[in-house]
Amino acid sequence: MRGTGLEERILQMLGGAGPIGDQRAAFNVPAEIAYFNTANLAPQLRAVRVAGEAALERRGRPWTISAAEWFDDVERLRSLFGNLIGTSGEGVAIVPATSYGFAVAARNLPLHHGQRVLVLEEEYPSGIYTWRWAARRSGAEIRTVAREPGQTWTEAVLAALDETVAIVSVPNVHWTDGVLIDLPPIARRTRQVGARLVIDGSQSVGAMPIDVEELRPDFLVTVGYKWLLGPFSVGYLYVAEEHRHGEPLEENWILRAGSEDFARLVDYRDEYQPGARRFDVGQRTKFELLPMAIAALEQIVDWQVSRVAATLAERTSAIARRAAGLGLDAIPDEQRGPHMLGVRLPDRVLAGVIPALTSVNCFAAVRGTALRISPHLHTTDDDVQRLIEGLTLAVRPDGS
Repeated sequence: MRGTGLEERILQMLGGAGPIGDQRAAFNVPAEIAYFNTANLAPQLRAVRVAGEAALERRGRPWTISAAEWFDDVERLRSLFGNLIGTSGEGVAIVPATSYGFAVAARNLPLHHGQRVLVLEEEYPSGIYTWRWAARRSGAEIRTVAREPGQTWTEAVLAALDETVAIVSVPNVHWTDGVLIDLPPIARRTRQVGARLVIDGSQSVGAMPIDVEELRPDFLVTVGYKWLLGPFSVGYLYVAEEHRHGEPLEENWILRAGSEDFARLVDYRDEYQPGARRFDVGQRTKFELLPMAIAALEQIVDWQVSRVAATLAERTSAIARRAAGLGLDAIPDEQRGPHMLGVRLPDRVLAGVIPALTSVNCFAAVRGTALRISPHLHTTDDDVQRLIEGLTLAVRPDGS
């Protein structure tokens, strides 16, 4: 999709949602710090910190933890994440990392000699390594999609998506610069050729609306420590209903039917817990971490993802205009996700941009040839001014 078509898709995604007011106080970010690196590691919500401290206190008194509490937080978290992606908790597994989720997908999706796995050029490594392993094991091939000049990622994927492709593994924004991959037409074409769809939502879920009932992916995986504002080691895997009787990566006691009855754990059962629970990681309970993840998701649900996206769209659009005023090549609004902005920099600027930003207490990231700017609701006008000051230093180091 080009031009107005893609712009219409973004507007449809935002659904006319209104922006959210200043939320700086909700985050543990000092006033003198301008933090634009949510895509790497989210700033911490104060509510998440409070939840973590209370969780450590509870863990310090194990005699107060009942058998039911080995399950309650997990189920609450499962339900909250399902709410965010338009489904119930029955389709959600708790995983420690995207690599774990990709491994579950690779184990449960058919892949044969001569078939192809379609991935994007310069995609995040975890999925790439998993699919390379799956291709070697099965005799399949990796088909890496690159863009021609003037071509969108969506157009490039659709052009490469034929009957030789068995698995399509894509995000809905590219992790290096936030450029949008329009998933609905890709999902439709994937089904038309009889392929399977795996979505890496690590750079979008929580900051962009996504509806798995509409897209019908086979699997969707995301981490919890970026746009979901939670702790490390708590991630999420959506599993389509047809795969919920598949093979888990590991066998452990808590995934089995009847595991709630601790007194009868030695009555070994072949049956699993229902839904996607069989794909949960062992030690999923994580008494110290799950309350933090719950607090984070509760806040996002309260804010509403569509409103988060609308707020960040206004913020990144304003930054793009000011970056363009410095002569920098900012990716246009209609070509990217609302929450991330890639600014392509010439080599002379790229080499010095991080030191220049750091000198004014501003923090962003370079990925590839782009400065990746990823704000959140903690970002203020003063932060943006600090960012522009740092960019100005990088562009004009001699003060000219």
